[in-house]
Amino acid sequence: MKKQGILGRVVNEAYLSIGSNLGDKKSNLDKAKYLLSNLNIQIINCSSIYETDSWPNNKHPKFLNIVLHIKTTLDLLNLFLSIKKIETVLGRKKKPRNYPRVCDIDIIDFNGWTKTLKKQHNIIIPHPRMFNRNFVLFPLFEINNNWFHPKKKINIVNLISNLPINQIRGINIL
Repeated sequence: MKKQGILGRVVNEAYLSIGSNLGDKKSNLDKAKYLLSNLNIQIINCSSIYETDSWPNNKHPKFLNIVLHIKTTLDLLNLFLSIKKIETVLGRKKKPRNYPRVCDIDIIDFNGWTKTLKKQHNIIIPHPRMFNRNFVLFPLFEINNNWFHPKKKINIVNLISNLPINQIRGINIL
């Protein structure tokens, strides 16, 4: 939802998912939130911390995950570039997909848009796999139980009810 800020700048609303399964995982989540707030990103709401097995290899360390509702004057590309810098500052290294990581930040939703930016970066909004991820859906439901998937046109309650039973049972709130 775009609104004009006090200085006439466009204010964007987004949902971010943050996860960590290396090092001091809880501290990594806190540091990511702190670094976001230093970029004049206003955190409107933050979910509880959720713990899940690492996927697809459950032998990797468990993940801690949160979802944030934010407001920002950054546009989609600059928000993306900012979160990639934060991941690097926190120690994320280039590794194979689904490999353990200190910090992973994904843009789940940006202004309720359905959008793809592929010039230099592969940014797809809403996040293309979020509807299959218990560690996104449960914390997102906690902070906005009326959230609606802009592309699938399905509310979050139905997205959660479409998860396999092992995904519903395989998530713990800390």
